[in-house]
Amino acid sequence: MQTRWVIAALLAIPLLDTLLLIPLSGFIGFVPTVLLVVLTGLVGMLLVRAEGRHTLSKLQRKVATGALPTNELLDGGLLIGAGAFLLTPGVVTDLLGFVLAVPVTRYPIREALKRFVVRPYLEKQTEGFFSGDVWVGGFPDDDVINLDPENYGRPDDDNS
Repeated sequence: MQTRWVIAALLAIPLLDTLLLIPLSGFIGFVPTVLLVVLTGLVGMLLVRAEGRHTLSKLQRKVATGALPTNELLDGGLLIGAGAFLLTPGVVTDLLGFVLAVPVTRYPIREALKRFVVRPYLEKQTEGFFSGDVWVGGFPDDDVINLDPENYGRPDDDNS
């Protein structure tokens, strides 16, 4: 069900780009529109390159100290997405690329990814051990057998 929405969004973005580029080229002209798209793509790629280097150095520092580089790996993935959006010509894709490339807007996206994608996936894979939300009060089934304290020992063997 969620895959359908992702596919629909991926198809709607180029359509929206086309629907915005046509009136924009009519308003400012064809050549300025092409120059705008090329310029935003170049500036965005320079930004992604600089942010990628910064993220890579943070990742190397975390690995060197033995810490888990979770945020840096998510930032790297978001920067790859930003680069893909910025290479795709269009106004909407450039805007999405800049949103993913700028650290101020990338931080809330990263936190939302951790909350709604990473944590539920890890919870499912570890059956609750990731957050500590596991059953610790005995068996979670309804088949609980209550024994009297004198019946806790082993049953007597009849073959003695």
